[in-house]
Amino acid sequence: MKAKKIQNTCSSLYTPKVMETFKNPHNYGKIKNASGIGKVGNIVCGDVMWLYIKVAENKKKEDFIKDIKFETFGCVAAISTSSIITDLVKGKTIKDALEVTKDDVIKSLGGLPKVKYHCSVLAVDALIEAVYDYFINNGMDIPADLKKKHEIIQKSKNIIEKRYEGQKE
Repeated sequence: MKAKKIQNTCSSLYTPKVMETFKNPHNYGKIKNASGIGKVGNIVCGDVMWLYIKVAENKKKEDFIKDIKFETFGCVAAISTSSIITDLVKGKTIKDALEVTKDDVIKSLGGLPKVKYHCSVLAVDALIEAVYDYFINNGMDIPADLKKKHEIIQKSKNIIEKRYEGQKE
């Protein structure tokens, strides 16, 4: 009885697409010898995401995301946004993948409660960090916009960690 009540509560908060991608996430797991790994988290809510990308070259000699997987420890929205970002960028060029926004993630899920929007930001940030890691691992010049996004993510992380430094539950 109690489990059913919890399920009904979740179902009333989230769209059917969110619930589907939570219950049956796409592209869950690790990629052995990944081209890039993005790890992001939110110390406030406790969500942690790892996004693994395997990059290859297409016929036009452009780098594209050949495979992408994730591991997320977090809430319904965190798992769903992680799943949907993999669907949104798999097969896209790096350039096109980096154009995916939190709004694209939210729209693809049919919406999220406003209090869960940060999960869509984490998913996009994990992608940015995985691509950044790919560039670093391959000794490539990092595009200015990617470098700026990475620096913003790192600055935000440092601010949050400093704010909660020394606090224990």
